[in-house]
Amino acid sequence: MATMTSRTREPVVPTAHEAAIAREASRLLAPFVDHLETIRFQVGEEKKAAQRLLLPPSAIRLLLDLLTEMASGNAVTLIPIHAQLTTQQAADVLNVSRPFLVGLVEQGKIPHVKVGTHRRILFEDLMNYKREIDKERQKALDELVKQSQQLNMGY
Repeated sequence: MATMTSRTREPVVPTAHEAAIAREASRLLAPFVDHLETIRFQVGEEKKAAQRLLLPPSAIRLLLDLLTEMASGNAVTLIPIHAQLTTQQAADVLNVSRPFLVGLVEQGKIPHVKVGTHRRILFEDLMNYKREIDKERQKALDELVKQSQQLNMGY
C-alpha cells in the first residue's frame, strides 16, 4: 500500500487573493459542470506557446469543488483513496481528537494496519466509517423530528 506523499499531506490554505481568484474561476466554471462530456482548457499565455488540454468531467467536478472551498478561504488537500493515513491525519479528516480516534481504532470500529509500531488507517476504511456514522446521525435526527412533530413542538 502506498503512503501519503508530500504532495497530498499538507493542506493548501488560500490567501485572500487566491480565494478571490478561486471565487471568480468557480463562478465561470460552474454553469458548464453538469452538461459536460469533456472540457478543453488552454494553458499558458495567449501569444506564447499555449497548450490545450482535455479534462474528463470527473476532474472538472473535483476542480470546481476545490475552487469552491478555496473561494470560501478553506484549506484543501487531495487524498488518494488508497492512501494510508496516520492516526493524526485520520483524526483531522473526521475533525476529532487523535485520542478519540485511537479509541475508535482500539474498539475495532475503524480497521487499521500496523507499520512497525505505528497504526495506519486506509482512507477508504475511514470514509466507510464516516458514511456509517453519518447514516446513524441522520436516522437519529429523523427520529427527533418525528417526535417533535408528534408532540406538536412547532418544528
